[in-house]
Amino acid sequence: MKSIVITGANRGIGLELAKQFLADGDRVFATYRNDVGGLSDIQTNNLTVHKMDVRDSDGIQNLVDLIDGNIDVLVNNAGISDGRWQSISEIDMEHALEVIEVNSIAPLLVTQKFQNKMKSGSKLVMMSSLMGSISDCMSGKSYAYRASKTALNMFSIAMKNELESQGISILIMHPGWVETDMGGPNAPLSVEESVNGIMARINEQTLAMTGRYVQFDGTPIEW
Repeated sequence: MKSIVITGANRGIGLELAKQFLADGDRVFATYRNDVGGLSDIQTNNLTVHKMDVRDSDGIQNLVDLIDGNIDVLVNNAGISDGRWQSISEIDMEHALEVIEVNSIAPLLVTQKFQNKMKSGSKLVMMSSLMGSISDCMSGKSYAYRASKTALNMFSIAMKNELESQGISILIMHPGWVETDMGGPNAPLSVEESVNGIMARINEQTLAMTGRYVQFDGTPIEW
């Protein structure tokens, strides 16, 4: 039985990841910020639900202290969208800073707190996006969200060598355009299709693959 930590697991991709790991017989520690959401419908002793803001250092430490032993997979999934501003003049700078804090800084903080819980063979999953790719940014817009995911990618690569020396592998994931609250009803992928692919990428991930940036089906993404 593996031990899995998933942030932002109350809905969407995070919730489906929790369900699929549990179906595999793993022990899951799932976090939510305000609304427990679909986690309340899961009845199993292998699920521990923890209220936590990924920006709260003390709250993260409380979860770290709660977990006995090491963890096998840490999925930094929690994130928020920006205002989809159409022009520079529309950008709400306060909200833009919040997006960058939640999507970029918070995963780094969670990783920092959990680093000593990970062991050789553990896997760190950063839920990024194709929108973090600079070479793919043709349309522009989505200013803060794009910047937050690019920053997340750089944080991930910057820590790659240090974690690799400890036997910890990093996987930077683009889940695809998924039909979630963030992705909207017109998205071509169901949550189940996306997470099936993400699970396959996690399971196949090795230390030799650390630092790869791929979408749910394994297709590499240009930085």
